[in-house]
Amino acid sequence: MQGTKRLLMSSQLQKRRKESNKTWKRIIQNWELYIFIAPAFFYFLIFSYGPMYGIQIAFKNFIPTKGILGSDWVGFDHFIRFFDSYYFWDLLWNTFSISLYDLAIGFPIPIILALAFNEVKDGFFKRLTQTITYAPHFISVVVMAGMIITFLSSSTGIVVHIIQWLGFDAPQFLTDPKWFKTVYVFSGVWQSAGWGTIIYLAALSGVDPQLHEAAIIDGATRFQRVRHINIPTLVPTMTILLILNMGSLLGVGFEKILLLQNSLNMGASDVISTFVYRSGLVDAQYSFSTAVGLFNSVINAVLLIVVNQIVRRTSENSLW
Repeated sequence: MQGTKRLLMSSQLQKRRKESNKTWKRIIQNWELYIFIAPAFFYFLIFSYGPMYGIQIAFKNFIPTKGILGSDWVGFDHFIRFFDSYYFWDLLWNTFSISLYDLAIGFPIPIILALAFNEVKDGFFKRLTQTITYAPHFISVVVMAGMIITFLSSSTGIVVHIIQWLGFDAPQFLTDPKWFKTVYVFSGVWQSAGWGTIIYLAALSGVDPQLHEAAIIDGATRFQRVRHINIPTLVPTMTILLILNMGSLLGVGFEKILLLQNSLNMGASDVISTFVYRSGLVDAQYSFSTAVGLFNSVINAVLLIVVNQIVRRTSENSLW
């Protein structure tokens, strides 16, 4: 028995050595490719995976003078404190509602724009409309927030004056909590919808022109060709982008929200990311804010995995 075990172990060791030798041979043969990918590898290793060392302060009572290693462990106390707080469900609802609202409005619009641009013949009008829709993407978040505040100001806003000129009472866009999510979502659509069409236009460029020619010969209308040729071509791209968007459902960026936030709309504008900013940087509650941010990241990762598995079982389009 012992002799057979030794033979099996020696054979396994030989197989591992052969596999490792083959791996090193492939690396040596393709050394240019590994050098080419090295900057990206070290970038993510240093700036994405390296800082994960600091996640442990979410389970400690972190004191800067003691450092990470010298601080005392407190386990899940910070998580329990966040879950038991009176603002937990409000933060969760605001984050989810803004993200779902943005997904429901912002996800289909680039698809519609791409289908529309694809049907327009090359010319001045197509180039002009594409430039107009792409341009807002290059406006910084700070400038965009300033433009929104200027346009929607109750005293000097041009949008408010136009509504009043038409004979209607203009709502308080910047101070009424009911309007905050709408302002945030539609301003984001205005800024990013045109840029998002580039991916779908790239996918539509791969459609075989012979499919459209055959459909025209068979008497298919333009709407039928869009429905049965263009849209099925976009489905794989739509699926991947939907999975990625679902994976960042709680990852609402705090920059624009923080710039548009005020004490009057706080009930609808306070999300997890802005709360982490206030508790971590303003109030210096480093461990508590890290715990809240870690909770946010874990939920996003779980959503990404679950949605990917659902899509994988229902179709062939998934991330992995």
